[in-house]
Amino acid sequence: MPPRLRSGGNGLSPLLLTCVEGLSQRGGSRLLAGLTAIIQNQSQSTITLQSSSRSPPCSAPFSTSAPCELNREQRRMWAWLRGQGKKFKTAPDPDQFGPDGETAPGNGGGPNYVGSFDGTQVFKNNKVFKSEPVLSEKARDAIFSAVVEDQLPLKAVSQKFGVDMRRIAAVVRMRSIERNWIASKKPLARPYQRAVLAMLPQADLNPGEMPFEPINDIHVHMATMQQLFHPTSESRHFTRRDAAKAFGAHILPPDDKLRIPEMIDLERKLASGVPSEEAHDEFVAQTARTEAARAKRLKGRRTMAELNRTRVATDRFEFRFENFNSSAVGRTGRARTAIGWRYGVPSHDRKPDQVKIPTKME
Repeated sequence: MPPRLRSGGNGLSPLLLTCVEGLSQRGGSRLLAGLTAIIQNQSQSTITLQSSSRSPPCSAPFSTSAPCELNREQRRMWAWLRGQGKKFKTAPDPDQFGPDGETAPGNGGGPNYVGSFDGTQVFKNNKVFKSEPVLSEKARDAIFSAVVEDQLPLKAVSQKFGVDMRRIAAVVRMRSIERNWIASKKPLARPYQRAVLAMLPQADLNPGEMPFEPINDIHVHMATMQQLFHPTSESRHFTRRDAAKAFGAHILPPDDKLRIPEMIDLERKLASGVPSEEAHDEFVAQTARTEAARAKRLKGRRTMAELNRTRVATDRFEFRFENFNSSAVGRTGRARTAIGWRYGVPSHDRKPDQVKIPTKME
């Protein structure tokens, strides 16, 4: 009696298996041998088809369509990612900066802008927006040391490092607060500082570098924005001070509007052949004298303002009274020294009983 064929996994119908068993019981040896060979061939072919159909799983089994080809924009994008955009694969690591915010040598820290490779253009299609550098921790320490430890005037420090005096004053103030916090054991946001500095270009203010920012900008008065015909003789030495007087008596010459007018004398001495060290020493002494005189004037103004002020202290408040001259408010009462000018004076345009039609020509 031949062995029974299992019906699971071979794809044969139960009816065919029943016929084979009946022939084996009736003695049909030749027919049984032929059917057995056919069954074996069919089972082997079924197993072969099943084994060949076991392919790797499809990423999208619900779709049988062929993958679409990349268009031109996609090909350009992948070409850029393999070429120039390869460096944007990893973001700048804030850990590349030391404890003082300085970039560790050889790590290549700093901003990684998409716009350009010169480190200034942030966005690729916006060429106007530039990322200006900020002062590094090394530059801030140098400024603080020059002002506090070396006792140099602010104007001299501004001329030395090429940084505006207002920024120098802010650096000194912030460094003083930071050192006070360190002395009082207050925590500092060092991780936040490193993360911000990693996204911005920094300036170390090393000798020979480009100036950090303009330090002698001149305010342009609106009265000087128009053309003016002023006759003068050819033999006359017409200077910038004469040009200011031609525009008006209230217009200051550019030499007086500079934040550091002592730099003009410094450049003149250097152009006339005075040694550089001697000229700079004289420049430092001159700026120290001007700053001392300005501090004396400010102190005198505060003293006079305090003498003109009467203080009345109570349990909850301190009232301060000042003497005021009512005749010093101008013809319309809207002078800069008038009360309410600081907080804004309402306009008379919408007040009732106001004649807005011109009644006379002046």
